Amino acid sequence: MEEALLSIGLLIVLAKIAEGLLRRFRVNSIVAYAATGVILGPVLGIVEPTVELEILLSIGVFLFFFLIGLDEIDVSSFVSVIKGRFFIAAAISVLVPLLAGIAVTSDIYFDFDLGLDFTDALAVAGVLALSSLGVVAKVLSDEGLLREPLGLQIFAIVIIAELIALLVVGFTIGERGHDLTVSNILTLLGQMMGFTIAAWLLSTKVIPRLIVLLQRVLLVPHLSFGLLLGGLFLMVVGAEKMGVHGSIGALLFGVALSRLPGHIRQDVMPGIRSTADGLFVPLFFASAGLHLSLAFTSLSPLAIAAIVIVPLVGKFLGAIVGAYVIRMGISFPLATGLMAKGAAEIALLLIMLQHNLIQEDLFSLLILIMFVYFLTMPPLIMFAINRFKTSDSGTVVPVIIPAPLIRFALEDLRIKDILDDTPNYPDTGLTVRNFVDNWIVPHQQDYVVTDSGELAGIVSLSMLRFLPKNLWASTPLGNVLSQHMHKARPEDFVEDVLQQMKESSLTVIPIVDGETGEFLGTVTSRDILDVMMIEVRGER
Repeated sequence: MEEALLSIGLLIVLAKIAEGLLRRFRVNSIVAYAATGVILGPVLGIVEPTVELEILLSIGVFLFFFLIGLDEIDVSSFVSVIKGRFFIAAAISVLVPLLAGIAVTSDIYFDFDLGLDFTDALAVAGVLALSSLGVVAKVLSDEGLLREPLGLQIFAIVIIAELIALLVVGFTIGERGHDLTVSNILTLLGQMMGFTIAAWLLSTKVIPRLIVLLQRVLLVPHLSFGLLLGGLFLMVVGAEKMGVHGSIGALLFGVALSRLPGHIRQDVMPGIRSTADGLFVPLFFASAGLHLSLAFTSLSPLAIAAIVIVPLVGKFLGAIVGAYVIRMGISFPLATGLMAKGAAEIALLLIMLQHNLIQEDLFSLLILIMFVYFLTMPPLIMFAINRFKTSDSGTVVPVIIPAPLIRFALEDLRIKDILDDTPNYPDTGLTVRNFVDNWIVPHQQDYVVTDSGELAGIVSLSMLRFLPKNLWASTPLGNVLSQHMHKARPEDFVEDVLQQMKESSLTVIPIVDGETGEFLGTVTSRDILDVMMIEVRGER
């Protein structure tokens, strides 16, 4: 036990110190963690992988994938573009490198003597086909490009590509030990779908309401933190029982919880992120360094060259072809963005090593490849974008604003911070004709109506189409408004209110005092969008 505690203590302390030192040189924190493992493990021989470490590493990988799902993947954004050109580009950018990866990891075309069956080869190819949203988001946000059309296009496509590749790898790991028959594939896909639906319903309908109820009744400090952390591990077990790997279960649980109300997120997420970033994640990626070795030198030079070059070329060509097929005109910057590699790849490789899907020689080579990606891709992405921006691109803004960007911009922001209580509002006595001629503004479909300064209701332009135009001049606005409306309070989180407006299909929401019910003003979707863009530019 003392040796295990000594190893854990040294890894955590030195990993965080290395992170702070290397950050000055803009080196990714994952590289710092893994370098700590290399120094304490293969170089000095102080720390070796033990059973105790393996338990903590397992917890670390589940937390890590949970946070990826929570912060980086957004199902609503994915669904909204699944029939659009972004999905086509992303799918091609994954399919081409996946086929290239299979060509070098399996023995279908040429046997490099890697000792992988087809299922394991497909899992490795899936890792090589992955793109890192985390790396891309950091590069784009650091340079203030998440507000520009080019940055948003790359960001949206990488979201889709990462989710597709993660599901491919999760599928193959879950199918480990089974024949890839049509029956087994359909069975596993059904299990994954069933688990996803159950996790989604629990996470969006049951857990938030249960947390609020228990907090009111039990008054236990940090109750929501314990419930979500415990729920995460239960979801992992449920995923394993359903034939899905626990890491993918944690990912799906995080995706489902990405729409948690803001007040619950503010109560829970600081603790979970602190626990993950301060303890489990550094340990987890330091273990990659513990396993790093020169074992890959036992592979043939031809195998090493093929594994390094073929998937890289395949991924670059896949992105180029995807952009060309949908005529986006951003082939070069999109290709470099999709080639970014991140922490998820190392996490998956560690899982595969622990489950004997790959051996030490191939693992050490793939980890080394990921380190090179970490160091080289951020500056290459910026070079590609800056080169593209010097030409006339004629690009258009994507049809979605990804939810991770929204959460990033609106975090901690409350309605009282953006409330404008100065505008005038149309009165119930105003005629519909007068309202249409003098009050309608672009990009707003709904309007708050008052009666002598008091909140009376909301009138939507869609309601007016049912009123004959010859009656507009004689019909008071009060006759066509809806008194059943959602309201918000000044202390509500802007992110929660935006979600409420989306679900109600409203472009405006009245703000009332939480105690007295006094009408204080309104917030429109345009107000929130403007503030969000200002926040993105100001913070980055």
